[in-house]
Amino acid sequence: MPAAPPEHIARRIAALPDTPGVYLWKNAQGKVIYVGKAKRLRARVKDYFANDYPNSPKHRLLLKQIADLDTLVAPSEPQALLLENNLIKEYHPKFNILLRDDKSYPRIAVTLGDPFPRVLVVRTLDIPGARFFGPYTDVRRLRRTLRLIRRIFTARSCHYQLPEDRPDRPCLDYHIQRCMAPCVGLQSREDYREMIDDVLAFLEGKTVEVRSRLRRRMEEASARLEYERAAELRNSIKWLEQLEQPQTMEVVGHGDADAIGFARDGDDAVGVTLRVRDGKVVAMEHRFLARLAEESDDTVLSAFIVRYYVPAEARGRRAVLPFPPQDYDKIQQLLPETSWAIPQRGSNHRLVELADQNARHLLESLKIESFETDERAADPVYALGRDLGMTTVPRNLVCIDISTNQGRDTVGSLVWFEGGRPKKSEYRLFKIKAPGAQQDDFAAVHEVVSRFVARRVSEEKPLPDLMVIDGGKGQLGAARAALEEQQLETLPLASLAKRDEEIFLAGRKDSIRLPRRAPSLKLLQRARDEAHRFAVTYNRKRRTARTITSELLNIEGVGPSRRRALLTQFGSLAGVRLASAEEIAALPGFSVRLAERILNHLEA
Repeated sequence: MPAAPPEHIARRIAALPDTPGVYLWKNAQGKVIYVGKAKRLRARVKDYFANDYPNSPKHRLLLKQIADLDTLVAPSEPQALLLENNLIKEYHPKFNILLRDDKSYPRIAVTLGDPFPRVLVVRTLDIPGARFFGPYTDVRRLRRTLRLIRRIFTARSCHYQLPEDRPDRPCLDYHIQRCMAPCVGLQSREDYREMIDDVLAFLEGKTVEVRSRLRRRMEEASARLEYERAAELRNSIKWLEQLEQPQTMEVVGHGDADAIGFARDGDDAVGVTLRVRDGKVVAMEHRFLARLAEESDDTVLSAFIVRYYVPAEARGRRAVLPFPPQDYDKIQQLLPETSWAIPQRGSNHRLVELADQNARHLLESLKIESFETDERAADPVYALGRDLGMTTVPRNLVCIDISTNQGRDTVGSLVWFEGGRPKKSEYRLFKIKAPGAQQDDFAAVHEVVSRFVARRVSEEKPLPDLMVIDGGKGQLGAARAALEEQQLETLPLASLAKRDEEIFLAGRKDSIRLPRRAPSLKLLQRARDEAHRFAVTYNRKRRTARTITSELLNIEGVGPSRRRALLTQFGSLAGVRLASAEEIAALPGFSVRLAERILNHLEA
């Protein structure tokens, strides 16, 4: 149930007018945390503390942080929409829908305030008199556009403040026909501005109109016998014709149009604007929206239109939408020259469907990229320390595993990971020697831990930041006892049980279960699997050596050195059986008679 407003806010609410405007909620530090618009300021602000106001988590959190209120009266509801948009851009309130700031994206600026305008790439809108195009969310498309402008047109790239500041001679661009050298008076101001008009039309997507202008000028230059200039214009026309390949999109009415698409997945959404000029899709721009929480789709679409589409330049004569946004009538009043429609069939409807399809594709790409970025950004070493509640980052961890063959050939392995990666120079193998430890997994763990830490201490080498045991509570207890005997009980210790991937910590009763995709769990699994591989390989090697040795023990004349020679040369007992007498006799210390005796014994 909403609490009553603070006394000073209640007094302000009582004095508010019932006119359109904007209200700003502030926290105790005076920071604006939410900006909202209202048809009637007093009624709207008062609603926040009404008993029947939706009791959502977002609303409860906002009410807890409200400490002050500011309001601004607007002359009309459409003006309140614009004022809300401007204040959100100014304050970036944390409870408002987040629309990525246009300033983070590059634009193309044509400096029309200059006598000889330039075509620039900018990220701010602070050039007086300039005409801006974009923003370009696809940098590759921006570069392609600039490349085409420089190839087709002859806009200058120099930084001179013409006509006051000029060089003594034209630069290389003039000699490679990329500029007509207005800097030294080889191109008049009128001709240069005529070319800039073509650049503007090109950036607006009016390529057919630009091509017609260039063709007319080419014919005029040819009539004046200016064949070089006519050839330049002809080449520009060819480049434009290459851009005008047949489009699959049919003509939308008889003019330009903008199709707005929308897609949403939980707290994330994307708005898309497809720009259609002369029946062709010439550009697509988009914005990602976040912090949507409990906002409805029509509210989010309204935010996208007011905060991005309304301020955009070079809008089409018609705008087609997927569904009615919130404050639809007010939005239409903001752009009275635009014809708005929500088509249900026909070419306009298919255009909106195309915009929606692109929005869904972009949103899926955002989700995938965000997940992959999070996976890359999440350092598993830091994540492991955090998830285990460690006070130090486990940059160096070891993992211990025991491998046995029905209580025989029991071995232990220890692998060392540094910075999340194996450090094989620190891998260690252990033959289990303690009485009874061959058949006792806990005793084997105790022996490996004891021998390892005792050796590190005696050699004055650093101990790992974390020791991990492959197993459950029993193995963890055996390792902890070994550390206590060495007076190293403060060394962080954990075990990983394979069955449910539970993590047990020394001194903690309950286990920890991390998400299956958690980077920290994946690091532990990788270390556990590597220790297991290392231990099993050593166990098999010992079992093979023992089998060969036992079979060869009863052969007269085959002692320890000759058994080692056979194992080294043939690798296994099966390898010795498959060898010929000559191959065995070729070994140092062997004769043909001894070789035949060995083979006869193994075949018996």
